[in-house]
Amino acid sequence: MTNATAVDAALEAMPYGLCIWSEDLRLELFNSRYAWTFGLPTGAIVAGMSLYECCDAVIEAGNFFGFTVDELYQAMLARFERQRQRELPTQYEQNLRDRDIRTTYSNRPGIGWLVTHEDITDASDHLTALSQREAEIARQAMRFEAAVDNMAHGLCMIDAEHRLVICNANYASLYDLPPELQRPGTLLTDILDHRFDAGMRPVDGPMAFLHRRVQTITEGKRAVDICEFENGQIISVVHQPMPDGGWVETHQDITEQRRSEARIHHLARHDALTDLPNRTLFNEEMAMGESRIRRGEMMAVLCFDLDHFKIINDTLGHAVGDAVLIEVAARINHAKRDHECAARLGGDEFALLAGPLKSPTDAAALAERLIAAISQPMEIEGHRVIIGTSIGIAVAPHDGESSETLLKNADLALYRAKGDGRGNYRFFEKGMDAAMQHRRTIESGLRLGLTRDEFSLVYQPLMDLDSSRVSCMEALLRWEHSELGVVSPVEFIPVAEEIGFIVPLGEWVLREACRAAAAWPSDIRIAVNLSPVQFKSHRLIEVVRRALDDAGLSADRLELEITESVMLTDHDQALDTLHTLRAMGIRISMDDFGTGYSSLSYLRAFPFDKIKIDRSFIEDVGSQDANLEIIKAVIALGKSLGMSTTAEGVETEAQLDAVRAHGCTEVQGFLFSRPLSETDAADLLSRLAPLPVAQTTRKAS
Repeated sequence: MTNATAVDAALEAMPYGLCIWSEDLRLELFNSRYAWTFGLPTGAIVAGMSLYECCDAVIEAGNFFGFTVDELYQAMLARFERQRQRELPTQYEQNLRDRDIRTTYSNRPGIGWLVTHEDITDASDHLTALSQREAEIARQAMRFEAAVDNMAHGLCMIDAEHRLVICNANYASLYDLPPELQRPGTLLTDILDHRFDAGMRPVDGPMAFLHRRVQTITEGKRAVDICEFENGQIISVVHQPMPDGGWVETHQDITEQRRSEARIHHLARHDALTDLPNRTLFNEEMAMGESRIRRGEMMAVLCFDLDHFKIINDTLGHAVGDAVLIEVAARINHAKRDHECAARLGGDEFALLAGPLKSPTDAAALAERLIAAISQPMEIEGHRVIIGTSIGIAVAPHDGESSETLLKNADLALYRAKGDGRGNYRFFEKGMDAAMQHRRTIESGLRLGLTRDEFSLVYQPLMDLDSSRVSCMEALLRWEHSELGVVSPVEFIPVAEEIGFIVPLGEWVLREACRAAAAWPSDIRIAVNLSPVQFKSHRLIEVVRRALDDAGLSADRLELEITESVMLTDHDQALDTLHTLRAMGIRISMDDFGTGYSSLSYLRAFPFDKIKIDRSFIEDVGSQDANLEIIKAVIALGKSLGMSTTAEGVETEAQLDAVRAHGCTEVQGFLFSRPLSETDAADLLSRLAPLPVAQTTRKAS
């Protein structure tokens, strides 16, 4: 209920007629009970009428029989004058059309008179009724004044001469008015001056504020004004004009309400963790960006996520993951321009709307800044975290003009960037949509592949150069999709890692490899690759132990191959896992040695059983002397550390001679054998006689 409604309700609830007269005897306020007492029809009296006009209306209604209007007016004047000279209210009783009416006059200096008219016709005991009525009138007057003073909002009444008629305690408190400015007759300008001097200056300036207030008063209509002040307060003013040119206003401090509304509005459009705009606000910005594109501006949409963020959550916990996201958001804000909108769309997905651009190279420069900023090491809760990002870019209007098209194309470019090795950016190109459909087919087919028995293992021999015998078989995963046909591991393994399916798929590989190896001669080991994602699974130790137990395979016949990326995120945890596996008797190999950044430090941290020299160093032996020097150095390093060495990708006799000459332990490659089916591998291993040197030059089928 508004303040104006509350006052009206209080007036109408009174059991007697009430009216307020100004000092010049004009009717300021009255209730319907007052009109009923004198039998006045609706509209016979209105606020602003003079005492004489009201007397005329009363006589016209058939009251005060035998009186003329002038006589009644003079009698009323006399009553008001007598009350002016008294401090206590004066009462009069009279008979009015066979009804007894008691009228009480109460003078309010500086305001006027409060007059009540009470029907006492039905009182059985006149004296008792008189006492009861006086007490009731006093109670009702107190209730009325209490209702005004205890209103939740500030209330003030201003007359036509812009002087204060009355104000309640909340109004005085709201503006910190001293007692002298609360007195009836105080000029409104004096009150406003005090408010301005006390620091309640409107944010748009006093002159603009006064102009707005004068306009509201002049229009003579009900109005609501929201006033914001330099001290941070926000006041809602409801202006209700009165017929005599004055007005009644209610004033409500809505500062906290507006702040709450602003907070709710902010939270609805911003990410709770990073405080970046969320998808809702980003879509709104994109919609506004469409109009800028139509005006000829060049805009760009960048979609990006964090490389291998899931590993951080899985290994270091979600608290660290959240801290990483907060730090990334801060770096994004620092890299972009102030007017550009960067948003967190969910998880580790972000988007940025950039523009206007002079050329697409501006978007490329922004992408490079983002990649450089995000890839800087972070210190999070005692952990040194290094994370990267991949970015896809769509430029409007060339790559689309609608929000939906630009976001879709930027997302397609993002997947290309991730497929090209991560930590880079790619612009959208035609044909990426088909590539995305192909990727989605792979994603959906991976899980079905296990249930449909589409996966299989092949085994490639590793030859011991001292004995010229097979020493180990490496299990390699193959997938023949029911619709796509044979899908390369280079294509589906990264997708399986990204969606987390590599964990159950890797468990299947481990079980199948151990089962197959259990049927081989006891001196032949089986080598299985572990993905960094799979390695970080807290179930890895249990999975390895169960695979060995189910197959009945000795632990010393299992060789697990890892890459250095296994140890990038949580070095200590990786070492603990490696030592546990080693304690079980399992051999550990470092695969793809030399292709990363920290291989030497990892060799010092953990005593690997074997180093596998990446095929990229083997393939150019003979044409690049630098590669041969690297091979020699790695073989020498392995010897000094007590680790065997395996050369991958040996396909020619020259390559074989080069690695044999420098003491390499094992070789693997098409020179000896392509990967074999389980049946062919078993057949090969059944013939364990040393191969003649001449035979090593022929490729096995």
